[in-house]
Amino acid sequence: MRGVLFFMSNPPIFMAAALILVSELFLVASGMVVKQVSSDLPTEMIVFARNIFGLMLLLPWLIRQGPGAIRTDKLRFHLMRAGVGVVAMTCLYYSWGHLPLAQAALLKQTAPFFIPLIAFFWLGERIPAPARLAILIGFAGVYLILNPGEGALNIAVLIALGGAMLGGLAKVVIRRMRDTESPQRIVFYFALFSSLISALPACFSWTTPTLVQAMWLLLMAMTSTIAQLLLSKAYGMAPAGQLGPYTYASVAFAALFGWLLWDEVLALSSLLGIMLVIVAGLLAMKPKAEKVLASS
Repeated sequence: MRGVLFFMSNPPIFMAAALILVSELFLVASGMVVKQVSSDLPTEMIVFARNIFGLMLLLPWLIRQGPGAIRTDKLRFHLMRAGVGVVAMTCLYYSWGHLPLAQAALLKQTAPFFIPLIAFFWLGERIPAPARLAILIGFAGVYLILNPGEGALNIAVLIALGGAMLGGLAKVVIRRMRDTESPQRIVFYFALFSSLISALPACFSWTTPTLVQAMWLLLMAMTSTIAQLLLSKAYGMAPAGQLGPYTYASVAFAALFGWLLWDEVLALSSLLGIMLVIVAGLLAMKPKAEKVLASS
């Protein structure tokens, strides 16, 4: 009842939370498209299609705003973010195609646990006690998802985890640019440089898509772009610490659609690991940890 009253008395929070939920739904929809086409198209091509279509979707904004909207003196950071981001995206798309949807969605959510460690070594930021506890619990959950007791590690899980770590590094790079760079400029340069960087591996593994496959790829780019825009809008309306827990809705959406469309059922160890990671994520929303973890 108290939560309902809180939302009724804080309309921006209610709207921002709704935007987060819709954003996560579009994110899972993008992952579903990746899973659909990954058996016929190489991951490198899917990543390139995501970036080039995303760049095309941003061109109307650039035409309206003019060249001044992308004037920057931090080109090296944009390039670094794109390089790291392309590798992270490749890992993420590989995991969407080779893991149960819920597991892939959950492993993506481990990126915030890497951010404090990267910020500590690169920016010298102190890691608060709640953040340290959240990191330990989160990685305990990841250990259960890895399930080493079965005798063989799932390579796709390790790739997804590597992608989450690189995603955390990309977020730290964004921090270095946030004082002068607008979100639109950051997204534009990411799309531009990522398209150029991902073009080379796509050429080496090129498979001409059919018309149906091209439509799937366009749908993937559209759902990903919409998810990004909704997420940015939501975080502009309310503090990240209050909205962070709603991002875990992607795990529930992915589990539901994975079960309905692909008959995916998670092992008990994976379910326990998912619960631990979600608990760690919620713990990370505590005020003292929010500055470090919730910015993802």
